[in-house]
Amino acid sequence: MATMLLFFVLTITKLSITTGQQNDSLISLGSSLSPGTNNSYWLSKSGQFAFGFYQQGNGFAVGIWLEKMEEKTVTWTAKRDDPPLPHNITLLLDVEGNLVLEDIRGRQVRISDASQPAASASMLDSGNFVLYNSDLRIIWQSFDSPTDTLLPGQRLMPRNGQDRLISSISKTNHSSGRFQLVMQENGNLVQYPVLSTGLLPSHQYWNTQTEKAGDNVTLNLDPNGQLYLLNSSGLIIKNINDAGRSYLGKNALYRMTIDVDGILRLYSHSLVQNDDWFVEWISTNNSCDPTGLCGLNSYCDLNGQQPYCACLPGFDFIDRDQKGLGCERNSSTYGCGTKMDERVTFEELTGIAWEENSYSVVSLDNENACLEECSRDCNCEIALFQNEKCQKQLIPLRFGKTIQGNDFLKTIIKVHDRSLTSTGNGTIVSRKEIKRGQRTDILIGLSCLSFAGIMVLVSVLLVCRNYLSPYKKVPSVGILMPEEVPTLRSFTFTELELATNGFTEQLGRGAFGTVFKGTLPNGQRAIAVKRLEKIATEGEVEFRNEMRSIGKTHHRNLLRLVGYCHEGSNRLLVYDYMSNGSLADFLFKSQVKPNWDQRVGIARGIARGIMYLHEECEHQILHCDINPNNILIDENQSPRIADFGLAKILMPDQTKTITGVKGTRGFVAPEWYKNLPISAKADVYSFGIVLLVIICCRRSVDVNIPEREAILVDWVYECFKRNEVRNLVHDEEVDEQELERMIKIGLWCIQEEPTLRPAMKKVVAMFEGTVNIPVPPNLTS
Repeated sequence: MATMLLFFVLTITKLSITTGQQNDSLISLGSSLSPGTNNSYWLSKSGQFAFGFYQQGNGFAVGIWLEKMEEKTVTWTAKRDDPPLPHNITLLLDVEGNLVLEDIRGRQVRISDASQPAASASMLDSGNFVLYNSDLRIIWQSFDSPTDTLLPGQRLMPRNGQDRLISSISKTNHSSGRFQLVMQENGNLVQYPVLSTGLLPSHQYWNTQTEKAGDNVTLNLDPNGQLYLLNSSGLIIKNINDAGRSYLGKNALYRMTIDVDGILRLYSHSLVQNDDWFVEWISTNNSCDPTGLCGLNSYCDLNGQQPYCACLPGFDFIDRDQKGLGCERNSSTYGCGTKMDERVTFEELTGIAWEENSYSVVSLDNENACLEECSRDCNCEIALFQNEKCQKQLIPLRFGKTIQGNDFLKTIIKVHDRSLTSTGNGTIVSRKEIKRGQRTDILIGLSCLSFAGIMVLVSVLLVCRNYLSPYKKVPSVGILMPEEVPTLRSFTFTELELATNGFTEQLGRGAFGTVFKGTLPNGQRAIAVKRLEKIATEGEVEFRNEMRSIGKTHHRNLLRLVGYCHEGSNRLLVYDYMSNGSLADFLFKSQVKPNWDQRVGIARGIARGIMYLHEECEHQILHCDINPNNILIDENQSPRIADFGLAKILMPDQTKTITGVKGTRGFVAPEWYKNLPISAKADVYSFGIVLLVIICCRRSVDVNIPEREAILVDWVYECFKRNEVRNLVHDEEVDEQELERMIKIGLWCIQEEPTLRPAMKKVVAMFEGTVNIPVPPNLTS
């Protein structure tokens, strides 16, 4: 009995101490935070950690960080892949016990997924933010959903979504990056790149070699800086590092982070000296080890200890400011079926490893034989030679990295048209020029001659058949035939290079490419040349969309396509040049703001242009990216809708399609983010936002004005609800009835429910006053 009483007393004492510690920093229901104010975060008891809003990009994110350090290190981010939050958002532990984000319209998004309502919350000194029930039991904690960092007391487990850390994009952008650390179910702790396709064992670049340790193995970090794997029996199966600096004792804080560069590091921070982070342990000293550090057709090399990306010979960076995007060929290539007598050279790099993805492996004695083998194979773009194996590969190559001391690994690259030296340190040991079609021996020559004779005979028969046939075969949908765009001119790449003076004067940059100013040879016609620069699959799809969409459209409010270039790997579009720039320039950068009548005329013209795309084309065209930067202003101050690169053509029997999110942030319809069916009503929503921007002659989001006016949509609706629409145009002279009509049109267009939005045909009728415009419903209805 005495023993039971002692146990009861000790239990109550422990509970009282625990409860007392928690109560010192308990956050009660109804508490809230607002970004950019003195009430933007909650501190832990010691003030070491903070939970709340921190600055990210042009907005805010919700997360946890070390508050006492000069450089506030973020250790956790909520909903890390969502767009930055605006100034007028509120973080609320509401009276119903939910941790939510709430906008000014009262719409809520939950931060936590607790199985029961919370009674309170707390930011603990461990760096863990927790929700308690009424018994002060934890029902949700940030430790259960790690992002890129593990703190002492936190575990990585092979289940329930707690099995991985994912690096951040950059030190200032904590969205999901390119590398991950995974606690696998077989007990192995492994680092991989983040891939949209499935992961393979060959993709890993670091592991603990504990794949036979069994299930339920966890990664643990102790307060003394010891990093280790623990099995389900509570036994340590592997110490990953030695303990941290022992002389620091309890006066140190540790964290393990998978950094932006894909390398795992254990850091310590002295709480006494309050110094910077000290690297206690690192998963690798070779900065090129992380798989996928460089993009397609490029490889990682080292300059001392610093990694950098280099292109293969004959390739250039897609974007020199974002070298991680990879490289593409810098010259045209001819298809295998052509009869062009193309010259190629071969260049060789030493000591670079790539992903194994060969389409043919041939046993050969030496690298010269491998080069000859590749030269005879039209499909062979790259050959890898090692250990008497010649691996023929197609491009693109990926996961390239230098392997120090491996001089036996050779990469043989076929370079078309012109010879270029690699941008890296890979040694070019030989260069051999071979003319495609040149004989290597009599047998191959006779074989080619016989094959050519057969092909000539087949060609003659096909020509005769086509000539005699009364019917013409319909071309495949995926192939762009000249007759599809009879009014357009086909330019060579050289012509456009001369017209743009080597692509020197940049007008702008879009999702798929850059626009340059140019002049046609007669010197009288200015043009804008859009050079598509992204990866082949995306660029090809966009090029075909542009050609089919714009080539068949003729309307005074659509930008006219003059011609195109479809030469080798080059994809360019040629437009009429608009001297007044974009609608964004016209509204926000002009010295004199366009007056009310001009703005009404522009809005009406945009509506008519979109109606033409939706209602009057042979096939309905969705623009998918209506925004002020994609609307140009001609010399008569009339709008011209540009950039059909995101357009989706619908066949007559189609009404909806679902694809990935497209468009420009701030102008994208809600259904894109909800993965709902997309229709022409998505363009109607974007037009509605553009219309409100035109009415108020300001941007859709402006953080430099009073907070309640920062988000245009909310400000317009607030003024409309209070019958204060004059506030939207300040002291400008406007027709007030026309102003109210325009606002009503805009509010109808941006209804959250697509079925409530009018079709563009009805929008045009609203502009013309031929239909009545009822009072629009609440935007959240």
